[in-house]
Formats: sequence, C-alpha cells, structure tokens
Amino acid sequence: MQGLVLQLTRAGFLLLLWMFIWSVLRILRTDIYAPTGAVMVRRGLALRGGRSPGRQSGKTTPRYLVVTEGALAGTKISLGSQPVLIGRADDSTLVLTDDYASSRHARLSPRGPDWFVEDLGSTNGTYLDRSKVTTAVRVPIGVPVHVGKTVIELRP
Repeated sequence: MQGLVLQLTRAGFLLLLWMFIWSVLRILRTDIYAPTGAVMVRRGLALRGGRSPGRQSGKTTPRYLVVTEGALAGTKISLGSQPVLIGRADDSTLVLTDDYASSRHARLSPRGPDWFVEDLGSTNGTYLDRSKVTTAVRVPIGVPVHVGKTVIELRP
C-alpha cells in the first residue's frame, strides 16, 4: 500500500512540474512574439479609418475624459494642463474600485495638444484599443483605453 501511495505522489508531482513548465513557456512565447504598443496602435488606427496616428480630421483637442465601461460608467472629467492619474489609490484623479486595477495603474499626460497614456508598472497592463501600452503612446479621440475592467475615452 505504501508503494502505491509513493508512486501516485511521484506521478502527481511530475504532472504539476510539467504544468508549471508549460505555463512558463506559454507566457514567454506571448511576451517574445507580442508586438510593441506603438506598432499595434498604428495598425489598429489604420483599420479604423485609414488615418495615421499623426492626423486627425479637424485636429480637435480633447476636453473631457469619459468612462464608457465599468463601475464608474458615465463619469466625465474635464481635462486641463495637469496629468490624470488613474488607479485605486485615494490620491488618483480617477479612483477606480476595480480589483484588476493597480494602486497607480496609468497616467494620461498632455504634450501640446495631444494626450499620451503610459502604464505605471501595473500588474494587468494598460491597453489602447487592443494593444498593450509599453511606452507613452498618443491617445486619439474616441479610442478606448482599458484599465482593468474600466474603459475610458478622450472626447472633444
């Protein structure tokens, strides 16, 4: 009886070890072959209307940050010259009650007439449309930014 228990324990441990190795290899493959955020943004925008990120029709300046999905849907924040900090921390400009958001998740910063989003080392990442943000990326008006389960957009 002890021999059978010992063999089953060994087999279970070996199975867990292989599952761990498989998950590590899957994560590495995703990280290695994932395109950078800037390239994906250009591709995504080209599919949306054929415009490059540098050109917008009418070149309007965003005036509001609107939450379109999530617990705070419908919230509207007026944009000024100060960056907008997004996260669960109490001192954030947009305080999220989302378990998938970090304390200091992302920041929207103005640079001239344009606004840029950057991830602040969050656990689950920040996405511009469907592209993971790895560096500061310009946010066009109307393109969704995903922070956990919350989706925000810049509006004129």
